[in-house]
Amino acid sequence: MKIVSWNVNGIRAIVKKDFFESLEKLNPDILCLQETKAQDNEVEKALLPISGYKQYYNSAEKKGYSGTAILSKTKPLSVINDINISEHDAEGRIQCAEYDGFYLVNVYVPNSGQKLDRLDYRQQWDADFLKYLKNLEKNKPVIVCGDFNVAHQPMDLKNDKSNYNKTAGYTQTEIDGMDNFINSGFVDSYRLLHPDTVAYTFWSYRFKSRERNTGWRIDYFLVSNSLVGNIKSTQILPEYYGSDHCPISLEITL
Repeated sequence: MKIVSWNVNGIRAIVKKDFFESLEKLNPDILCLQETKAQDNEVEKALLPISGYKQYYNSAEKKGYSGTAILSKTKPLSVINDINISEHDAEGRIQCAEYDGFYLVNVYVPNSGQKLDRLDYRQQWDADFLKYLKNLEKNKPVIVCGDFNVAHQPMDLKNDKSNYNKTAGYTQTEIDGMDNFINSGFVDSYRLLHPDTVAYTFWSYRFKSRERNTGWRIDYFLVSNSLVGNIKSTQILPEYYGSDHCPISLEITL
């Protein structure tokens, strides 16, 4: 099974680029999208040219903001949006698709804000989200993918020293949050198979960041420890354009 995760930074914008051709080439069994920035009906309309996938959306109450979508060739047993915590459930950030042997969680983790004004909220979010994942794991193994809005280690961003504790996505609070996921038994699949590879999934639109490869690795596939032996490959795919993030993929035997 091939799963692809992609922060599209606006579904209505990316479909005007080469999105459909990219999807054809990628040919995932399941596609998880983050930051759709549209209401359910708008996402559905934008994705009309796609056939062969069941489609599920979770949109923010605020228009043009956040939002996630799952496209799956196989119909999941169920798809449930949100985690039943009201302060987290208004922004369309979480979807959980249940399949026979696992749960797949699609997530767009909140950014801590330009002035780190949302850092306390982010800390609470990370704790609540981890609790939610561990609850799921009591029933079945979990694959969670998406934009986690954190570079975990110094090698996961170009300018680690100048960003440390100054820039959202690389504060000790956020790093600790990712440590907690890893320490509780979730495995960063890319680091597992590529322990020394420097590769990024996000580049700012400013300062020719992508041309210069001044990037961040903030998109992940985390998998339950029990699934580690099933992982066939995991890739970062910077050759695909259309967003300030590139897609990432996981091939796993299930």
